[in-house]
Amino acid sequence: MTSTVFVLNGPNLNLLGLREPEVYGSETLTDIEKKVAERGKALGFLVDFRQTNIEGVLVDWIQEARTKAKGIVINPAAYTHTSVALHDALKAADVPAIEVHLSNVHAREDFRHHSFVSPVARGIVVGFGSYGYELALEGLARILAQSGHA
Repeated sequence: MTSTVFVLNGPNLNLLGLREPEVYGSETLTDIEKKVAERGKALGFLVDFRQTNIEGVLVDWIQEARTKAKGIVINPAAYTHTSVALHDALKAADVPAIEVHLSNVHAREDFRHHSFVSPVARGIVVGFGSYGYELALEGLARILAQSGHA
């Protein structure tokens, strides 16, 4: 049986491949989406991959996950460091969430060291580039299997 997993992406990730490739790599978000869909399929997931630059849309999608997804992989991008709304939505979502970042945010500017998302995430993957999404899916699969919700 296939379980749906939401893979949610925040602001400016639509510019991957163009924006600061020395930090974020040369892959586009479409490239990442293809890899994530393949890895998800191998793990028994149907991946619903989305991106928005609007904080409220991310909140709406997280709320939607309560009834339509087994879990969430989220790269909140800049909202990681600013959004109490994402924190509250994830806390209320009642599905496990894995936070993912392409770069190692702890090796960057000080303001990137704080996350409002981390305290409500079941796991965090940072610094592995696009492969971090696949690692996040694998972690989510393990969490769901261990909880009997796979």
